[in-house]
Amino acid sequence: MLTILGFAMIATFLVLIMTKKMSPIAALVLIPALFCVAVGQGAQLGDYVIEGVGNLAPTAAMLMFAIVYFGVMIDVGLFDPIVRGILKFCQADPMRIVVGTAVLAAIVSLDGDGSTTFMITVSAMYPLYKRLKMSLVVMTGVAATANGVMNTLPWGGPTARAATALKLDASEIFVPMIPALAMGLLAVFVLAYVLGIRERKRLGMLTLDEALAREPEPETVSAGTGGKDRLRKGTAASVSASGTGTGSGASASAGGTENEDTDDDAFQGLDPNRPTLRPKLYWFNAGLTAALLTAMIMELLPIPVLFLLGAALALTVNFPHMPDQRARIAAHADNVLNVSGMVFAAAVFTGVLTGTGMVEHMADWVVGTVPEAMGPHMAIVTGLLSLPLTYFMSNDGFYFGVLPVLAEAGAAHGVSPVEIARASLAGQALHMSSPLVPAVYVLVGMAKVEFGDHTRFTVKWAVLTSLVVLAAGILFGIM
Repeated sequence: MLTILGFAMIATFLVLIMTKKMSPIAALVLIPALFCVAVGQGAQLGDYVIEGVGNLAPTAAMLMFAIVYFGVMIDVGLFDPIVRGILKFCQADPMRIVVGTAVLAAIVSLDGDGSTTFMITVSAMYPLYKRLKMSLVVMTGVAATANGVMNTLPWGGPTARAATALKLDASEIFVPMIPALAMGLLAVFVLAYVLGIRERKRLGMLTLDEALAREPEPETVSAGTGGKDRLRKGTAASVSASGTGTGSGASASAGGTENEDTDDDAFQGLDPNRPTLRPKLYWFNAGLTAALLTAMIMELLPIPVLFLLGAALALTVNFPHMPDQRARIAAHADNVLNVSGMVFAAAVFTGVLTGTGMVEHMADWVVGTVPEAMGPHMAIVTGLLSLPLTYFMSNDGFYFGVLPVLAEAGAAHGVSPVEIARASLAGQALHMSSPLVPAVYVLVGMAKVEFGDHTRFTVKWAVLTSLVVLAAGILFGIM
């Protein structure tokens, strides 16, 4: 019964947000609450929610201070050289812009943090998509899929979880997976090229001058959907990190005041003359970021603590005057509030899913449906199961709850745990667009894309990319 109700709860949630009958934050709270009552455990709802909030509070804290830290780094110009290189390559060619989106997302993903990747990618690329009237779901879909492949880095999370759950060395899992992951990343670039060609055919080729002459529109047609991604007038998604056109230099974060972006600088994505730039502190900021990422990889301190300290230090050094610090915090407050609010709403969903026992029953049912004849091929089975399970479950739930069961089933048929662990990473390209991943709300929020539109467009491409990783792993004898 709990198995059926668990799948029904997830299906109800997805249908409501994809048909836009409810906002994600409302659905994340109300749907699990109703199902908790339906299973006869309404009296324990408070306990489940508090436990869920407690489990996700460190994630919310990390995202809050990561948004502030990397928002400040964008403001002061740390990433401008990378962005300028990508934008120089892109020019006004839709195909190059989509490929550039994939390349930029993949490069920034090396830090292992999805929210950072999406903040930088959207800040740089959003003005080009808007000016050329390109589909914003193409941007979010390509960025999410590229980040999903790169999320398998040992410090990204899934690999470390798999290693911990099966008592393996992370490098033993990851290093042999590199060829398969490289094929997955190549698939993302090919996907970006194909989608870019589609956008080029739809919009035509423009010179840079022609693109600049265009007036940006509040709406853009969704490639391959026939619908529209609605961009609310009066809002922009971090069009420029400094909020060009505002006297205070506050950034146009998601939900902030829109800038019309009528000049060449705005079209370039990051205004090279914004007042928040700190060129004299470039190497300090670069060193601070490198030290922060090194400390994260070495696990010197919990990640939320590292970002809290990093944000405080970055603000103090780059903006020593209190009014400037307040302006920077206010500039990124909308993103912080939106994302942290979504994380705590997701805590209700995960709390009920776990507390009622639904997730455990669902996992047991899925594992139990595997035919006995598939036992010797449990690595392939694990790879296939990783797609739906990491989409409908948190990484913690899958890697600590389901993966040990799959590994035990594989061991009974002579399949090594390390093969099972490698196969379990195949679904990460899809996982990054899961409604249970907090970073995806940073992506769709800053890009002003409805979550349902993003889901409908991205899922099929993310599934294809995951299958490429799995097929490459089989072909190379990794699993």
